This record gives sequence, structure tokens and C-alpha cells, in this order.
Amino acid sequence: MAPLRASRPGAPMPAAEEAATSGDSPPAPPSPGRPDGETGLGGLENMLGFNLRLAQEASFAAFARRTGQSDLRPGRFAILRIIAANSGLSQTALSAAAGRDKSTLTPALTDLEKRGLIQRRRAPQDRRSYALFVTAEGEAVLRELSGHAAAHDAALDALVGPEQREMFLAILRRIATGIG
Repeated sequence: MAPLRASRPGAPMPAAEEAATSGDSPPAPPSPGRPDGETGLGGLENMLGFNLRLAQEASFAAFARRTGQSDLRPGRFAILRIIAANSGLSQTALSAAAGRDKSTLTPALTDLEKRGLIQRRRAPQDRRSYALFVTAEGEAVLRELSGHAAAHDAALDALVGPEQREMFLAILRRIATGIG
């Protein structure tokens, strides 16, 4: 096996690599990842979808830190907020508005209902569907978390910059509607 080379010509060789090539000790087994210690992403670092996912994860983690002891995840907060803005909304309309399919929406609604934050009632015009309502407890949670959500959004705005905000939102919306 050829010894590892320094990352740039003329750069000093890391001590572990130098010892491995000096003959004083047996060569070390190859380490996973790149010589600089970072894990290679195999080209993912240049893929939009991967970076969208990283941004979403970072945003959700920051929201969770900001809200502290609340265990209401950002997706459930969004669902609660949409229901509050559209009292009596059907699950089908909520699914379209939130961009969630039935397989992820139904467990989220069940969770919110168990927590006492929403109610599902049979829709009077169609007994096969449910109308969704936020409870008084749900309204209290929304009031508590809405300030955190506004501060979180302001932090994201600061990262994007006011001059790029509208363009960034337009691009995100185009992605959501174009491939959704």
C-alpha cells in the first residue's frame, strides 16, 4: 500500500503519516473519511436536495432549542397554526396546505388530539370526513410558541438577508410546487 501523501505539495506530513512511512512502526490501518479528518460526502455537498434537507434539519433543531421545554415539533406547530387560521378545515384541505400526505398527517393529528390541542369532529356536510378545530389549550400553546417562531424566522431572515428574502421564498415555493 502506498503511503498517504500530504494534501498539498510541500506541506508537512502529519505525524501519524510520517511514522507510518519511517519504517519505525507498522503502517497504520487506513482511516475512514478524508485525510483532513472530514467525512467525504461523495458529491452530495453540491446537490440541492441534500442541502435543502440539511437546512431543514438545522432549522428544526434551532426551533427546538429556542422553544426549550416544549416538545411540539415544528411540523406539528405548523399544522396547529394552519388549523387555527382555518377553523373547521378538513383533513384533506390541511394535507394540501401543509404539503403532507395522509401517512404523516394522520399520526400528527392523532398526537395533537391526544395532547388536547385539537378536536376532530365529523363534518356536517360530509359525515365521512372530519373538520379540525384548535382547542383552548391549543390556542394557549400557539400563543406561547408564536413568539418563538417569530424570533426563529427573524434569525433565518438575518442569515438570508433582507435583499434576498423574497427571491429565496420564491425559489423554495417553486421547488415545493414544481416537484411536490
